[in-house]
Amino acid sequence: MEGYDLLVRKNLKKLRWGILLIPLFLYTPRLQGQNTPKYSNEFLAIGVGARALAMSNAMTSVADDATAGYWNPAALTDIEYRHQFTAQHAAYFAGIANYDYISYARAIDTDSHFALSVIRLGIDDIPDTRFLFDDNGRLNYDNIDFFSAQDYAFIFSYARSVGLIFGKPFGRGLTFGMNFKVIRRKVGDFADAWGFGLDAAMKYRHYDWDFGIMIRDVSTTFNSWAINQENLAAVFSQTNNDLPGNSVELTLPKLIAGASRTFPISDKIGLLTSADLVFTFDGRRNTLVKTGFASFEPQFGFEFDYEDKFFVRMGVGNFQRIKEFSRAAGSTDQMYWTFQPNMGLGIKLDDLVIDYALTDIGNVAESPYSHVFSLKYSLEALPGMFAKDKRKERDEKSK
Repeated sequence: MEGYDLLVRKNLKKLRWGILLIPLFLYTPRLQGQNTPKYSNEFLAIGVGARALAMSNAMTSVADDATAGYWNPAALTDIEYRHQFTAQHAAYFAGIANYDYISYARAIDTDSHFALSVIRLGIDDIPDTRFLFDDNGRLNYDNIDFFSAQDYAFIFSYARSVGLIFGKPFGRGLTFGMNFKVIRRKVGDFADAWGFGLDAAMKYRHYDWDFGIMIRDVSTTFNSWAINQENLAAVFSQTNNDLPGNSVELTLPKLIAGASRTFPISDKIGLLTSADLVFTFDGRRNTLVKTGFASFEPQFGFEFDYEDKFFVRMGVGNFQRIKEFSRAAGSTDQMYWTFQPNMGLGIKLDDLVIDYALTDIGNVAESPYSHVFSLKYSLEALPGMFAKDKRKERDEKSK
């Protein structure tokens, strides 16, 4: 076993150097030379699942259910059931925007899983007042129509565990995953877009430690926008604005690296701690650390469980540097840091799990707080070889 441990350490060293070089591959002149808007497809950065939102999205190495299709598809192999469903609904900005998510995950065999996820962010019943005044200049409310601005994402995920790497035994702690994403965005009859992209991920478990890497939009996701110029021409001419045309919007890669560990506090109480670092490459963002082409920020999450049935969660993230404007004579604008604290609860009732999250406790950050609920339902428990700690158990047996 001493030789086996040495082999594992050597392979881990190779993987570590490969991970450190990832940002160099992401920062390429070809991608940076494109006209890429910052915060493209940001509805996919909100997060899914009340558990994750309560832990400030520090889930890259934590996700072990159907939400892994979003957080880290490589973690789908940790699901303990042959079938699993998750669903979530959240209302933002006093119910103006609705955010919905549903997913289904299934075990294919002992080493692989797949999942299908659907995300929708929509603002419905937006009044179209272009024809509020009739030809005689009188108000006519019957001329008001309503439309919706909708963003959809369809995510197809696949994960497989790896027993060999570099042609030699590596153990059972390593899995790889991929996402294929189809994006559909629509703003009434005025504009719509189709987009496609890929995500790549890996996860490694070593005893009580979990490590995860998620590269969103590794292929550079694109949205092809079609503008209904005929529908917009009259209004744009009246306001002396240039009429927009068809275009392609690119979403550059984002790298998320995470680590987590479980700590037994007593026979009945446990603690899970997690931390993620989110690296973006679409220019300087308002984050803790920013350079000319990249920025990164941390996210931290904590989860206490009682007999693996009752859960209390908390997290902190979304660090922002805010300028406070003052109109008082002789005063100067002040800069200060804000952060977003979150918390939540969970209860496990046999095959049903109910989670709740309250985001932005005390309204500390600029973003408004929200109440989020999600459900998870599982069918057909898998044999012991699929168990959550299967890799840990195999490592212990191999000693």
